[in-house]
Amino acid sequence: MSNVFNFTFVPWFRSVAPYIHKHRGNTLVVGIAGEAIAAGKLQNLVQDLALIQSMGVKIVLVHGFRPQVNEQLRLKNHEARYSHGMRITDEVALDCAQEAAGQLRYEIEAAFSQGLPNTPMAGATVRVISGNFITARPVGLIDGVDFMHSGLVRKVDTDGIQRTLDMGAMVLLSPFGFSPTGEAFNLTMEDVATSVAVALQADKLMFLTEIPGIRVDAADPDSEIDTELPLADAQRLLAGLPKAEHPTDTAFYLQHCIRACQGGVERSHILPFAVDGALLLEIYTHDGIGTMVVDEKLESVREATIDDVSGIVALIEPYEKDGTLVKRDRHEIERDAGYYTIIEHDGVIFGCAALYPYPEERTGEMAALTVSPQSQSQGDGERLLKRIEARAKAQGLQSIFVLTTRTMHWFVKRGFVQVGADWLPEARKRKYNWDRRSQVLMKKL
Repeated sequence: MSNVFNFTFVPWFRSVAPYIHKHRGNTLVVGIAGEAIAAGKLQNLVQDLALIQSMGVKIVLVHGFRPQVNEQLRLKNHEARYSHGMRITDEVALDCAQEAAGQLRYEIEAAFSQGLPNTPMAGATVRVISGNFITARPVGLIDGVDFMHSGLVRKVDTDGIQRTLDMGAMVLLSPFGFSPTGEAFNLTMEDVATSVAVALQADKLMFLTEIPGIRVDAADPDSEIDTELPLADAQRLLAGLPKAEHPTDTAFYLQHCIRACQGGVERSHILPFAVDGALLLEIYTHDGIGTMVVDEKLESVREATIDDVSGIVALIEPYEKDGTLVKRDRHEIERDAGYYTIIEHDGVIFGCAALYPYPEERTGEMAALTVSPQSQSQGDGERLLKRIEARAKAQGLQSIFVLTTRTMHWFVKRGFVQVGADWLPEARKRKYNWDRRSQVLMKKL
């Protein structure tokens, strides 16, 4: 039994290590929907957050309280009213919001104080600090609707939050803010989390929500989750969606992810709280679990055109000379330019990969995966792999495969498994160079 455990644990731990290094020192803003706490997910979420913090990540936690406030209103026989996707906060609702926020803050702080044996919290000391870090302003009147004590974030005390994070504490924020005159406003978790992420220029904004992510076909509830949405694609998708009224609407969290990326947060995520360990899966595994909206304006990832051939040739030529890649002549690359995906910065190509489909066998070959030495170890190889996977899925392929002589471990860490050359599609098998003895690696999509 011990040998079996060692066999699975060691490769797993090695595969996670690069992500631990990558995220150490990063700032993470996590917005947890009140529905997650109502569903009994708090204990596991707290343990995962404590684990993430122990690996050197600075965390700002923002909790929601929509169902908790509604429960307080129900007990007082008072109707919960919404408009434009926001709560209309009258005096009674404001009292209920204050009660719910106080209760939830107590529950969350208590959960972080439990150093229970045989749990990820064992031996952990997680200091949680709350404060009046948010200055608010009233929503006011919209289309004739008076939102009363509902507010929006006016200002974030970034210096105060940063000093608290630098002390090694976790910052806990309720969706509450105060005006300079001391007037209280009921805010939304989504607005607070997004505003804080932008103000801090956080590395990630992560929403733990009722929905599993953004589906490839927003109109089809059974379509696959789109694991990576470039900002431009997300903006186009949002423009075609109806205004969000409910948290389960596709546009509801997407609009905040887009706002965060536009404000300088490189990556924002929508994750399902129903999946145990969703935060860990999204941060420390290659494929993740939900949808990531990523700002690619600094480096454009796109499909190649005939004009890119010279740049592709210049990029892959050194690797052909040293035998890492099979040599391809310029005519072949020109002919297959449409199969290539590239990463470029200021007109210079820093990475490329090609997808050659074999539709009859529902598979495709990823070939010529190359990243410039100037930008290696910055995640460009993973970005190319994810884009090739997305192209393959869009073509209805069920797997992709690679042939390699030197980079087998890189692919194994990202979900590929070794198969024999006999596995290859017949057309590709006929072109297989038995003298080169390339390893064949396959990944199911």
